[in-house]
Amino acid sequence: MEEEVAAAPSSTSKAAMGPALRGAGQEPVRLHEVQQEKSPRLLCGLAELDRVLGGGLVRGALILVGGDPGIGKSTLLLQVLGALAEAGERALYVTGEESVRQVALRAERLGIKSENLYLLAETRLEAIGQAYERLKPTVLLVDSIQTVGASELESAVGSVGQIRHVTGKLMQWAKSDDTITFVVGHVTKEGTLAGPRVMEHMVDTVLYFEGERTGPYRLLRAHKNRFGSAQEIGVFEMDERGLMPVTNPSEVFLSQRAQGPGAVVVTSVEGSRPLLLEVQALVTPAFAGGTPRRTTTGYDPQRVAMICAVLAARAQVDLSGYDVFVNVAGGVRISEPAVDLGVALALASAAKHRAVDPGWVAIGEIGLSGEVRSAPNMKSRLLEAAALGFGRALIAAIDKERLTDAPPLRVSGIAHIKDALALAGIIHAE
Repeated sequence: MEEEVAAAPSSTSKAAMGPALRGAGQEPVRLHEVQQEKSPRLLCGLAELDRVLGGGLVRGALILVGGDPGIGKSTLLLQVLGALAEAGERALYVTGEESVRQVALRAERLGIKSENLYLLAETRLEAIGQAYERLKPTVLLVDSIQTVGASELESAVGSVGQIRHVTGKLMQWAKSDDTITFVVGHVTKEGTLAGPRVMEHMVDTVLYFEGERTGPYRLLRAHKNRFGSAQEIGVFEMDERGLMPVTNPSEVFLSQRAQGPGAVVVTSVEGSRPLLLEVQALVTPAFAGGTPRRTTTGYDPQRVAMICAVLAARAQVDLSGYDVFVNVAGGVRISEPAVDLGVALALASAAKHRAVDPGWVAIGEIGLSGEVRSAPNMKSRLLEAAALGFGRALIAAIDKERLTDAPPLRVSGIAHIKDALALAGIIHAE
């Protein structure tokens, strides 16, 4: 428990909100009477980020970016500010964790030299506000919000009250002046954004930066977006030039495919983009007397446990005495159940030591009775698989019946998990 003293509202703070936010003296208007000013979106210079944002940056948007330490949040946003500054927009980078010299060194490494990019090392909200009023930037970055505090609050910097107050002020500036505002947020050890949940409700867009820090690839995922789809992802590769967009992520993720038992290619649709990924499985005998382990990376462990139970009860592939390891190659996290069929094939393949044809791709959800269920966006999945050279797809039988156009690859309709295992040569057909 932490005591917080709320600051008394002042007349100046209300006036600074602007007429659009105060609401005082305004009358309700009919929907069709509202004047819509359509302003073009600003392209930030990184096609993958523009894709995640729904086509570019919207003026007046407040965007929260979270991710693990060292994942590349500051590098990505510095590249964005540099690109906008090169395009003639005035950008202000406020850092509360580094000196301006450190930021300048990173900008030099990234090749950013624009005169329209301003740096400020400050943690006091009042000083940031004064610099903001003098410069009136088009785009503002605060890195990070947990380091900024207001003197009118007695609570510690980074506390719930401070974060809520600072976020509210940034929202006022963004909406009153149409300033594009980026806010970097720390994450907890559970992977969620630190601070009050209301912060995520206040902002327009919430982006999470994901990936293994030791690996080259990063995923930018939209968890909330008032100006576009909240399901899109962007893929980046970290190199000496910074974060570079990956235009064909499926080809990249499959460039180092494993050969042999336990490897199956699946498709996952993130927003409008189908991704082909490799699911790897390893099945080894558990230690005598020990509890078998179910270890997963990149996929829901509860679904893996369910698939193991379905294989044992419906397909006579007993994994009860074995340690099971499932990994999605490339550091990608998959959440949709359309990957179930591929995971089941990989597990059965590893348990029976029989490889699945590397030219196959598996798409389908598995039910508790072993039935293979439909997956959405089947046409785009099949087109992506065919474009990368796959010759056969295992999909739900009902999905095959629904195909109106001739698919660009051979399609096999699967009604039950046993049919898929028999077709792959893992078990004998009955």
